Amino acid sequence: MAHAAHGAFIVGLTGGIGSGKTTVSNMFRSLGVEVIDADEISRSLLVPDSFALAELEKHFGKQLLNADNSLNRAALRQLIFNDSAARAWTDQLLHPLIREAIHSLIRNSGNSWLVLSAPLLLESNAYGFVDRILVVDSSEESQLERSSMRDGANLAHIKKIMAAQLSRSERLAAADDIIYNNSDLAHLQQQVKKLKTYYEELADVRHQTG
Repeated sequence: MAHAAHGAFIVGLTGGIGSGKTTVSNMFRSLGVEVIDADEISRSLLVPDSFALAELEKHFGKQLLNADNSLNRAALRQLIFNDSAARAWTDQLLHPLIREAIHSLIRNSGNSWLVLSAPLLLESNAYGFVDRILVVDSSEESQLERSSMRDGANLAHIKKIMAAQLSRSERLAAADDIIYNNSDLAHLQQQVKKLKTYYEELADVRHQTG
């Protein structure tokens, strides 16, 4: 991976839907690590009265809004998964705004390293600046189970999302590091702690030689 120009050592965190990416992000955060989360940025861009939400409403109409003018996420999800043109239009609107916000947070970070969590880290060519790729891996059965419990989405819809993402084997082939989410939280926490120490060392080496 090409080194980013900004100085902070960047670990790109990804994993399929329901793999446990958010749990891992939160564990890094609880250890004091800065985490930039593309999903959180996307949500923050689509609050009521925001530019992006106004554009979505203009393009798709009021059916995407709840009664309080907030985004009806389920309606948007349904729309972009069933209509590739709608998905492409939404991506063209949101992705540049998300990228801009990510780069701004990275530039303003005072840390020697940080985690950038992005579900489409490997599917998109926008993240070529990360220094290492960390994949959270989980069996497809676990992914289905976790996703349906968390989102209340039906299995057919979750399978459709999984089919749109990279396959598990492609994701693992692209990983520099892998966290296996196949046991309990204590086992997960252990892996996160070990990697935190490792990334601190890599960041130190990078800054000494940089």
